[in-house]
Amino acid sequence: MSRTTAVDIEINVTHRFRQEITNSSGSLFVHSYEISIVNNLRTPVKLLSREWNICHLMHGNSHVFGEGVVGKQPVLLPGEEYTYTSGCELLSSIGSMHGKYIFQNMQSRELFSADIPKFHLYYPPILN
Repeated sequence: MSRTTAVDIEINVTHRFRQEITNSSGSLFVHSYEISIVNNLRTPVKLLSREWNICHLMHGNSHVFGEGVVGKQPVLLPGEEYTYTSGCELLSSIGSMHGKYIFQNMQSRELFSADIPKFHLYYPPILN
């Protein structure tokens, strides 16, 4: 598990390799990840957008930008937790992901970012 807390937004990441949907040619390695976001502020916040940096060890980096997460822009009340699951198709057997979320404080209307901690992705048989 990877974890970070910034500006009182706590982000926890768990992930796993998805052998059952990875292609058998070894050219695409599918991983899923679950992210839990906890609002430890005293005001509601809205998750506006995300930015991912994905490292494909032998194939460079890719960047993903977009509104919200999994088609939603959730509002988190003080103390509330939001969890979602998504996935990544790596071009290499080893890689990593990290990024940031952009939030809006619903009381002050100010925008702020919270870092998504780096986590490493790997094809399990290479560890043997």
